[in-house]
Amino acid sequence: MTIRKKALGLTAVAVAAALVLTACSSSGGAANNEPTTTAGTGGSGGGAVADTPNYTIAMITHEAPGDTFWDRIRAGAEAAAAKDNVTLKYSNDPAADKQATLVQNAIDSKVDAIATTLSTPDAMAGAMKAATEAKIPWDAFNAGIDSYSELGGLMYFGSDETVAGKAVGKRLADLGAKHPLCIIQEAGQVQLEARCAGVAANAPGTENLQVNGRDLPSVTATVGAKLQSDPSIDYIVALGANFAVASIDSVKQANSSAKVATFDLNPDAAKAIKDGSLLFAVDQQPYLQGYQAVDNLWLYLTNRNVLGGGLPVLTGPAFVDAENIDVILPFVEANTR
Repeated sequence: MTIRKKALGLTAVAVAAALVLTACSSSGGAANNEPTTTAGTGGSGGGAVADTPNYTIAMITHEAPGDTFWDRIRAGAEAAAAKDNVTLKYSNDPAADKQATLVQNAIDSKVDAIATTLSTPDAMAGAMKAATEAKIPWDAFNAGIDSYSELGGLMYFGSDETVAGKAVGKRLADLGAKHPLCIIQEAGQVQLEARCAGVAANAPGTENLQVNGRDLPSVTATVGAKLQSDPSIDYIVALGANFAVASIDSVKQANSSAKVATFDLNPDAAKAIKDGSLLFAVDQQPYLQGYQAVDNLWLYLTNRNVLGGGLPVLTGPAFVDAENIDVILPFVEANTR
């Protein structure tokens, strides 16, 4: 049995943990290379704070400026930090070498633990080895399911993007898709490539399109131009909610009949599902990823727990569509889904 198959059974553990969480708002992403610190104070829910020592955990991601997806990651991380009496230091950079430098900075500042994303594992390998050699425990979340263990990580929290992509491909194939367009907003990131490869595995007519995800008007224009040049495109698969909303505009501007689906959620995408302009979203539960990444490092620091025995703990995929959007929408608006 493969690691991924074994991990599927752990999804329920992560989901059950989410049910006891109190919503925590976030003020938005930090500027590139500017760490922000959140001290554990009990959170807005007024719950008891752990009486364990105050540990410092660095969370380091590949967040790009303006990508609201990470607001939910941070909200979950901050909720866990508040409960666990943890000082959380958050920093981010979409450039792999700069993200690795942020990890080294955290090591040099002698943090107690590190939670990080591994969207470019090869570029992060040296920094993660340095963390291990410094005896700083670390886990991975969101990206890096195939590499965290060999790089020395204790745990992984996130979706298996190949599995998620295949689920989308099957759903599109069942709808009769002939020529889906899978939009990749950042070049070289393993989790994005895995998503599109998974889609293509079950919807073989899938074509990839590279766009500049840091410029949403450019995304709209690039997708629109592609739709105008190739009217056979019948579905668009965005890999992020922002890009789905931009693609809906592309469809309108190109007068195309293509339908749009997406990975991930934000309030605008959820409302688009509600009004019918977006078919569905594949939710990896980023709030839960951020929460688990911090909470389980605290459990390791205080009790040497390793959730799942070191196997990946899956937080997705889950489909959000017209049938369940009324249930999910309030949580999206509260920044917890």
